[in-house]
Amino acid sequence: MKNQKRSKKPKSYDRMTCVQTRLKKRSQSSLVSLALFYFVKSTPTSYLLQLPNFMESLSGTTWDVVIAGTGLPQSLLALALSRSGKKILHVDKNDYYGGADAALSLQEAESWVKEPNPSLFENASIIHNPQSSADAKQPPSDPRLGFPRAYSLSLSPQLIYTRSLLLPALVSSKLYRQLEFLAVGSWWIYENAASANGPGNGTFAGTCDDVGGGRLNRIPGGREDVFADKSIDLKSKRSLMKFLKLAVDEEVLNIVMKEWGQRSLSDFLTSYCNIDPRLQPPLVALTLSPEPPESTPTSYALPLIRRHLTSIGVFGPGFGSVVPKWGGMAEIAQVACRAGAVGGGVYMLNKGVDGLEILRTEPAEDGSVPPDDVAAPLKVHLHGGEVIKAKDVVGSRQDLPPSTRSSEAPPRHITRTASVSIVSSPLRTLFPVVAEGAPPPAVAVVCFQSGTLQSSPTSTPENYPVYVMVHSSDTGECPNGQCVLYASTRATGATGEEDSYRVLDLAVQLLLRSLHDEPSTPEVLWQLRYGRLAASESDSRASLAGVCDGNVLHLSDPSFDLAFDDRVLEQVRDAWQKITGERDGFMVFEERGESGENDGEEI
Repeated sequence: MKNQKRSKKPKSYDRMTCVQTRLKKRSQSSLVSLALFYFVKSTPTSYLLQLPNFMESLSGTTWDVVIAGTGLPQSLLALALSRSGKKILHVDKNDYYGGADAALSLQEAESWVKEPNPSLFENASIIHNPQSSADAKQPPSDPRLGFPRAYSLSLSPQLIYTRSLLLPALVSSKLYRQLEFLAVGSWWIYENAASANGPGNGTFAGTCDDVGGGRLNRIPGGREDVFADKSIDLKSKRSLMKFLKLAVDEEVLNIVMKEWGQRSLSDFLTSYCNIDPRLQPPLVALTLSPEPPESTPTSYALPLIRRHLTSIGVFGPGFGSVVPKWGGMAEIAQVACRAGAVGGGVYMLNKGVDGLEILRTEPAEDGSVPPDDVAAPLKVHLHGGEVIKAKDVVGSRQDLPPSTRSSEAPPRHITRTASVSIVSSPLRTLFPVVAEGAPPPAVAVVCFQSGTLQSSPTSTPENYPVYVMVHSSDTGECPNGQCVLYASTRATGATGEEDSYRVLDLAVQLLLRSLHDEPSTPEVLWQLRYGRLAASESDSRASLAGVCDGNVLHLSDPSFDLAFDDRVLEQVRDAWQKITGERDGFMVFEERGESGENDGEEI
């Protein structure tokens, strides 16, 4: 899945030049639409309103589909519809692509914290380390931030398992040629001094010691790693082997779930699998669950562990998941929108949907109804006062007006605090190549299990786990010699968000302190903090089922999961089927052009 090496892609007008060179066999209309995609991306809407006949053409067109928002689900739908021949208008109330999945430069992040989307984010702030500023009095060896556009920081970092349905869809739609995927390497779990030095503790091999007594242990990648680990006694190895065999056997797993599915994961691992509690945290970490194991149902956890284990080795040894280069899921969203523009779609930023009306045209004296009103039953009010007609409107709850939502109660939201830290070191210790022939990893995952951290010496240990996704400069998200740490956990209580920020800071500092073998002392140069409003698990599952209210289709709310959920793609397919009336051929495209020559350079 990894494409050939390329230099970092330029932005706006420069980027348009790169794309135009790939369009030698495109029709003139497609080229104009693609040019408009990049022109709108970098041009204020107020200027577009002054262009001759621009808005007249917009309102004078009967649109087959209006897509609100450029988050990943909407962008994948735009990709799926890109060769349908339909007239598509794709708008976003933000001045950037990606919605909740956006990737921001430092300058864009500074603007974003002033006006984050209140329905998705809250209490956003940036903390500047004084040593990160370009002060001429500092010695040349001091760590410095690069120029703002050298960074592409994801608001919702996710990994994609190699068995995800998304990857075959990107291949069959030919979009993979515009993407580059990098391997997620080692998974680590942090043990504090008390647990690390406890009596009879069996730990996995591969540790990074913290000067305070804690350490990072590398989580085994499979049965071979467990069998080869001399730090685990024979009895524990047998129990672990039994569990790993069970986890990948779907038939046996379904039988076990009937009895144990509603019981907690910790109870299942202890009572059914006879796994020592001290060996359970690495297994729990593979679920990426925001809840402690005592609150995580076995029916939820085991399929996630199975997903992890069965994904290892699909595309090569030593890894089971990947991330897109140049900004994560935001890169997929933007490339999908680009494909929509090539297919004739029109794109507008700073232009959301403010209201919808169902057209009820009075019939003429002869009983006839104007054909346009039959074909386009919706009147769409755009931000700025423009009114257009459309057959179908698609968007998430955050991108459509409240009047379009069903009468059901709004989803209950929980807050997950997150931080994005730019670190002055490449943290190479976290990126070992663990198997012969494995690609160099660009991402590492670090878990701080529940009960490991506490926000202050007098507080009780944090009940929720903390996950830190470490992205190297190979991801294109930061300059060489640095890395980006994405930390997240669930907030609790009235003051939970502030306490959670302290817990995230502690996790980052303990992680950096455990890597004292680095050539230089790692230092946080810059940090973005924010709260993420995510639907609860039950509401998230209901949302992912999709809602169709006549000609208005609701896509799911962002869940902020740390791994891509295939149900997102399934509900995009459902929306595509509703709009096109087709059952087969979802995101299955033929080669463009007559011979497919140079298609590797095309969209």
